[in-house]
Amino acid sequence: MRVRHVAASGCLLAALSFGVAACGSDNKSDSSGGSSGSGDTGSTQLTIYSSLPLQGDSRPQSVSVNNGEQLALEKAGGKVGKFTINYKKMDDATAAAGKWDPGATSGDARKAAQDKSTIAYLGEFNSGASAISIPILNEAGILQVSPSNTAVGLTRSKGADKGEPDKYYPSGKRTYGRVVPADHIQAAAQVTYQKDNGCTKLYILNDKEVYGKGLADQVVPLAKAAGLTVLGNDGIDPKAANYRALAGTIKSKGADCIFFGGITQNNAVQLWKDLNASLPSAKLFGPDGVAESAFSEKIGAKAEKATFITNPTLDPKLYPQSGQDFFKEYKAKYGADPEPYAIYGYEAMSIALQAIKDAGDKGNDRQAVIDAFYKIKNRESVLGTYSIDENGDTTLSDYGGNRIEGGKLTFDKVIKAATS
Repeated sequence: MRVRHVAASGCLLAALSFGVAACGSDNKSDSSGGSSGSGDTGSTQLTIYSSLPLQGDSRPQSVSVNNGEQLALEKAGGKVGKFTINYKKMDDATAAAGKWDPGATSGDARKAAQDKSTIAYLGEFNSGASAISIPILNEAGILQVSPSNTAVGLTRSKGADKGEPDKYYPSGKRTYGRVVPADHIQAAAQVTYQKDNGCTKLYILNDKEVYGKGLADQVVPLAKAAGLTVLGNDGIDPKAANYRALAGTIKSKGADCIFFGGITQNNAVQLWKDLNASLPSAKLFGPDGVAESAFSEKIGAKAEKATFITNPTLDPKLYPQSGQDFFKEYKAKYGADPEPYAIYGYEAMSIALQAIKDAGDKGNDRQAVIDAFYKIKNRESVLGTYSIDENGDTTLSDYGGNRIEGGKLTFDKVIKAATS
């Protein structure tokens, strides 16, 4: 992936190239400790920034997430105690890239880091983008909450690449968390879904990004342990005109199922069409990275029938009453059903507001807010009751299995995945 060079210090340069050298420490006892940029903003006017890809195929999903965040802030009356919360939306995509862009992402993070009123940052949508923004915000001591990142290495060393997650935290302290289950859980859900649908010979593909490759690498050992034959784990060229040759290779291996770790914006629609044309009887499995209308509306009726997607968003009726109310309120306000991650946008804003509230009179102190975030336990939310663990991860673990009908994602089943 092309990476733009930007002025940065220490470990940020490593993060911009998805780093080799480790930064900071992984001492979990320091997970909510102080950082060099923490401190009192000195004002009752606070700013929460949101950074999402608002251009290209990502836009519908991102707009829906922004809407969810906005709804949560409106429900709170735009205030937390004596503090007034200003909400500013930023775009980490570019027209040229058609998706999130390293330069745009670092620009968003630096803007928030340089704003003395910043108390929290909601983003990024893509895990590869957060690999860039986390070090910047970490050095500034700003709480970052992602509504959608699932890459394991952002928070955990087990199952991660060498140097993860240390290299993302130059201060040596943790400042990042998420409200969506990480990919060690999604990988387990994927394999369960594959087994449930009769897979025996699995071919794995990935888009070479932090999220896609990381998820694919998580699926490999779990699939083998479950008795599946893994025929390959190959990175694709996201700019290829077509994947007919690749599909032919996979067909020659005798695959009955194919899993793609990646996002819609890395040519997933073309990949799906070519795989389905060459292997019409094979089942095609995708992750939450393609759980959006930009994918489901474009793959075509034939490929729909072969498609199975894991997605942390469940059927609305499976959520607590507050979650069910969210879906109703969203449609009433915006005139359409939300994209899958809208409810996670709502929760990302809500938990950030809770952290500010729990910090009390120090709600304008960045470190106090970070500390409060890591102490959140048994939170009753639109998603259900959960806690934030020492890594900044949610304790939620249910995933949804989805099919596609008439261009729309449809809920199939709840997939239970162990958190260990």
